Amino acid sequence: MSRHPAPRRAATVLAVAALTLAGAATPSSAAPDHSVKESRMNQVIPAPVSVTPDRNGGEFRLTPNTAIHADRGARQVAEYLADLLRPPTGYRLPVSDRGHGPAISLELGRVDPALGEEGYELGATRRGVEIKAGTARGLFAGVQTLRQLLPAQVESRSVQRGPWTVPAGRIVDEPRFAHRGAMLDVSRHFFSPEEVKRYIDQIAMYKINRLHLHLADDQGWRIEIKSWPRLATYGGSTEVGGGPGGYYTQEEYRDLVAYAAERQITIIPEIDMPGHTNAALASYAELNCDGVAPPLYTGIEVGFSSLCIDKEITYQFVSDVLGELAALTPGEFLHLGGDEAHVTTEPDYIKFFARVLPMVDALGKKVSGWHELIKATPSTTAVPQYWGTTNSNDLVNDAVARGNKILMSPANKAYLDMKYDENTPLGLSWAGYIEVADAYGWDPGTHMQGVPESSIVGVEAPLWSETLENSDHVEFMAFPRLPAIAELGWSPWSTHDWESFRTRLAAQGPRWTELGIDFYRSPQIPWPE
Repeated sequence: MSRHPAPRRAATVLAVAALTLAGAATPSSAAPDHSVKESRMNQVIPAPVSVTPDRNGGEFRLTPNTAIHADRGARQVAEYLADLLRPPTGYRLPVSDRGHGPAISLELGRVDPALGEEGYELGATRRGVEIKAGTARGLFAGVQTLRQLLPAQVESRSVQRGPWTVPAGRIVDEPRFAHRGAMLDVSRHFFSPEEVKRYIDQIAMYKINRLHLHLADDQGWRIEIKSWPRLATYGGSTEVGGGPGGYYTQEEYRDLVAYAAERQITIIPEIDMPGHTNAALASYAELNCDGVAPPLYTGIEVGFSSLCIDKEITYQFVSDVLGELAALTPGEFLHLGGDEAHVTTEPDYIKFFARVLPMVDALGKKVSGWHELIKATPSTTAVPQYWGTTNSNDLVNDAVARGNKILMSPANKAYLDMKYDENTPLGLSWAGYIEVADAYGWDPGTHMQGVPESSIVGVEAPLWSETLENSDHVEFMAFPRLPAIAELGWSPWSTHDWESFRTRLAAQGPRWTELGIDFYRSPQIPWPE
């Protein structure tokens, strides 16, 4: 039950969803119903490129004798899979290089190179399941698909009654876009390392491969910087509403980076500048033009703060921060924000980034930033992130003409902190209400006028936390919309179909219940009762 339930209405569950649930509860002595198993193969989110159910092939059944076979380079993914399957089944599921008998096999290298870095092939017969990919990233994506081919109870962390069946058939799959992201704002409200890890596990289920952490804003600085320690100890000491805030030590941040990497997710850290900097200005008086530190801020207004563009210490500060952050972050991008710098004049804005952008290059990193950053004419390796609410933007068109790739996060489509409707108890509504159909009903490849799909690097779903205080709040706003954005990023447009998606989404509900995900029961979706 959601902590914030929406008004329910009676809904007739589509036959395919009902059959899936019936199949999950089929006693082990019953004859296999191939129509049931086929329906589960066709309920994967994101929708695969190609699904070929085998109507006559029966099913593969996990038993106490099942093993997991893995190539040497696949061992980490195999152990991840075993850790998922052991609690609900109660089976040993030993991981080994090879063996005999029923098995789930993870194999590297023996696939069409056209599947790329994240593509995979999954085949299931009565004898076993085989996942093949060119890289561990592809195998991991295939494992997420396999999770959805098993009954919903596989998501439980305690032993459940089976049977544990996978429908026979073949899936060939690869992503549409290379960058499929989620953003979590840990500045407005602080989220503990365990809460961030929980979100990482949730987004990994839907083949999200980037987590953008918004680490600094007016309300809080959330990452330890050893050369400027008061940023965290003082600047991180509060949050919206005046709560205690918090910050990540560098060791905690490294641990988050490693935890995400094990799930094939790259963390992109953001330090917003030159605006959204009140927490830094409050921590160090010398960063202010007048030398006077402002008080800490716990409201939700934007656009009132700016680093002092003409002070040399500003650039020493930025250099130190970016240097420490780059050393902690193996990913190729540092996000510099650059949005809503309302009290920074445009000449000063350009002057500031003329000094800052080369710092990122010197650190061996690439620049990402909100699309206003285009005013500073970053190099063509930079990735501007479009968050506007219109489908045309001159800055974006100029950047594309120069050769930049654009990351799509239109606020009226992809912002997960927007309310579902006027009755949603959390979130904001400045960009409009976003129901599931709105989050699903746009094409990142054609959304911007004058921007071809070849200039789109991917899609990201930001989740701002002005009104969100804990994991329940995060889950209520992210689910069920995050899987919609994930499908836009992964699945070919040829598979895009609202009726199919809402049916497949309904089948995710029992999985989220097993996982304890506090999701919004949108009246647009025929959830099982």
